[in-house]
Amino acid sequence: MNMSGVNTVTEFILLSFPCSREVQVLLFMLFSVSYILTLVGNGAIVCVVRLDHRIHTPMYILLANFSFLEICYINTTVPNMLKNFLSETKTISFTACFLQFYFFFSMGTTETFLLPLMAFDRYLAICRPLHYPTIMSIPLCMNLVALCWVTGFLCYPVPIYFITQLPFCGPNTIDHFVCDPGPLLALSCIPAPGIELSCSILSSLIIFITFFFILGSYTLVLRAVLHVPSAAGRRKAFSTCGSHLAVVSLFYGTLMVMYISPTSGNPAGIQKIVTLLYSSVTPLVNPLIYSLRNTDMKAALRKIQMCTKISQSE
Repeated sequence: MNMSGVNTVTEFILLSFPCSREVQVLLFMLFSVSYILTLVGNGAIVCVVRLDHRIHTPMYILLANFSFLEICYINTTVPNMLKNFLSETKTISFTACFLQFYFFFSMGTTETFLLPLMAFDRYLAICRPLHYPTIMSIPLCMNLVALCWVTGFLCYPVPIYFITQLPFCGPNTIDHFVCDPGPLLALSCIPAPGIELSCSILSSLIIFITFFFILGSYTLVLRAVLHVPSAAGRRKAFSTCGSHLAVVSLFYGTLMVMYISPTSGNPAGIQKIVTLLYSSVTPLVNPLIYSLRNTDMKAALRKIQMCTKISQSE
């Protein structure tokens, strides 16, 4: 039955982090700094890879796409959250709420597809070094990246459409800083176990299949690294894999807590903290872990800085 006519809610209230006005201003300043640092760090990676032709390799193309994705991802939530810190009403329209829901989940899903691709690239580079240039060519890499983006944006339109057809007749207060399926399903006037189950199954399949693919790739990488005769080579490979796995563990661990069962009864405060971890903290630290610690990336940054200074002096 089409229940769209029952919808009397035209806007939602995102409570975000309810606290005193002074604390709200402090949070606004804190998250503004974090937001700017995230944009600068990830934007620097995108610019460096684009400008330095020496690092136009699959590894850095993947890193640049990942950083661009992080910029898009954080822009689905943080600007609205910052606005709500200084707003008295904290409202978001029905349409804007579900658009945020769609783009937030599409970006997150795209990230779960890009991370396995990056792990597979490292597996080929370390375990199949002689065949790596022919297998992971730049055209194939670009096609795989495009496939990740397209697939990520095609996963959730149908579930989101069915959630929009649920009757929302009040209350309209979401105790979160983002339009998330758990709080939205809780506001529906009727229970929707079928939609909740389908969202849980879809999220579980995406999360677990990609997570175990990453785990398998890095297991093979670590096995290969153990046979590297050079101690320095082993340390470098272990450091790289350990950093990547740290980000993967943080991202996937929080996803599993939140979305394997969207209405599993997690307290609202826990939901906000967990969502902050994978939507704001990981985009902030990823440039440091994935790229800015990388020798080639730092050399490319220095080269661009020198070229900029020379052009300015002229």
